[in-house]
Parts: sequence; structure tokens; C-alpha cells
Amino acid sequence: MHTDKQKKLDLRYLRMARIWAENSYCQRRQVGALVVKDKMIISDGYNGTPSGFENVCEDDSNVTKPYVLHAEANAITKLARSSNNSDGSTLYVTSSPCIECAKLIIQSGIKRVVYGEQYRLTDGIELLKRANIEVIYLNPDEHEHQ
Repeated sequence: MHTDKQKKLDLRYLRMARIWAENSYCQRRQVGALVVKDKMIISDGYNGTPSGFENVCEDDSNVTKPYVLHAEANAITKLARSSNNSDGSTLYVTSSPCIECAKLIIQSGIKRVVYGEQYRLTDGIELLKRANIEVIYLNPDEHEHQ
């Protein structure tokens, strides 16, 4: 059920995910993600290279390097190194998840995904819905000051 209060919370967390995306060194696209459980942020992530690698996401031809991690993957794998778990949590992500991230979301026990931008590929969203994960598209720009 998507109450007015829940919608306001969802919009706030999405705006926070957008701010978190600013940490990304990627030039082509900056994506941020937050995992929230019981109104607490239990993990965060943004797209970028693995730990210990140079903070350059694109090659000389401006193509994203194949080892760049997506924001959702970073947030979910960060949980694996913490004492938290994502069972029943909500993932807030600035862009709709790809199919690879959708698989991680399903396996991690996340039950809701709220995203702020449509991506040209929809296979990730379709897979999440098939797994009975609640998927909500909310563009913060269309809901100013809620």
C-alpha cells in the first residue's frame, strides 16, 4: 500500500540517493542507491570501480569499463561485509535496475524497489516484478517539495 506518508518518505530517500550519486567518479552517468530497513539506511552505494582500482569509469573512447560496479551491486555487496541483512528492505536507486542488479536484488531479500529514472532497457524491472518485488517509479522532479 502506497500511502501519502510512504510516498513522501520514498521521495526523500530518492533525493538522498541522488545526492549520494554525486560521489561517483563516472562521467557518463552517476547513479546512487540506498538500502532502507525499518526507516534506517543500512547500506549505500554508487557506481564506480572496485576498491583499490583507479577512480576512472570510462576508457579513452568514453566507453564504460566492463568492471565498473553498479550502485545497487555496491550497496548490496557492502551489506555482505556488515552485520545487517536486507531481508524485507527497500532499495532506493536513482535509475531503474539492469537485469544483473535485479538478480542480486532478488537474492538479497529486498522486497521493494523505488527508482527515479527510467532506463531504456526494462528487463531488470520485468524480472523484479516476476519475483513479486514491489517496483515503484517515482520521479522526484515531478513531485517537488513533498
